[in-house]
Amino acid sequence: MSIAFIFPGQGSQTVGMGADLAQAFAAAREVFQEVDDALGQKLFKLMSEGPEGDLTLTENAQPALMAVSLAVTRVLEREFGVGIDKAAFVAGHSLGEYSALAAAGAITLADTARLLKLRGQAMQRAVPVGEGAMASLIGPKTDLALAEAAAAAGSEVGVCVVANDNNNGNVVISGAKAAVDKAIEKAKELGARAIPLNVSAPFHCPLMQPAADEMEEALARTTIVAPRAPLVANITAAPVHDPDVIRKLLVEQVTGRVRWRESMTWLAGEGGVTRFAEAGAGKVLSGMAKRIAPDAEAVPLNSPADLEAFAKSL
Repeated sequence: MSIAFIFPGQGSQTVGMGADLAQAFAAAREVFQEVDDALGQKLFKLMSEGPEGDLTLTENAQPALMAVSLAVTRVLEREFGVGIDKAAFVAGHSLGEYSALAAAGAITLADTARLLKLRGQAMQRAVPVGEGAMASLIGPKTDLALAEAAAAAGSEVGVCVVANDNNNGNVVISGAKAAVDKAIEKAKELGARAIPLNVSAPFHCPLMQPAADEMEEALARTTIVAPRAPLVANITAAPVHDPDVIRKLLVEQVTGRVRWRESMTWLAGEGGVTRFAEAGAGKVLSGMAKRIAPDAEAVPLNSPADLEAFAKSL
């Protein structure tokens, strides 16, 4: 059995996430305290109690989701003897790429928390609220070609690109609001459903270049070492382990496409992965994995019972 640990991105956050892990395991409490100390804020209190509006702010949601993912992997290692070395690969969706690298020991937990706090703030600063938009194109007719055709139509009036190629039936576009609105109309003409996303900025598009510049400066000051398991990167949908290449791809990822469908296809094909373990909040990526690689097993790991059952199955 070849395992890939996969790490969720923004949108999976919920008030109360991680609380059961903290109640059950000292190792989880340590992670949440380390993140609080690194950020100088009571993030775990916000995660546990809300309010939801504050938790969903990008600058809070990003380090909070990473904290839950790292609590899962640390508990697996400390309490159940299941280290990241059990994985053939790691991968993460957007901010989840930072979680994957932290879990694989490439970046310290404290540095990862600070990077994600900055990443969220920089993304919010890059485009004034209301000037950008994102939309999810869904339905059986939705594929990358349809989404690119819709984005091309939107590009006639402003920046509009495919931001997340999640899986066939779920592709996200991003850009200037007027351009995304036009792309939505084109997508509907082509047979897709289009759902505007409740996000504060247009992620993974060229409008995020100011945020990419900020992250380039921050990452240049951050120590990155080779991960204990290769990372399948969002930008290339291919494995990488060289720290300098990882640093470069993390910068490109701010404005570039999340090639998740291709990443999962590679993992289940050339990567030989037969089991995907989603470490962190929710089960969005597990659902995607089942659609992209139906012959592989996909399990969410976010409750104490999930972790115990996973460890016993190895």
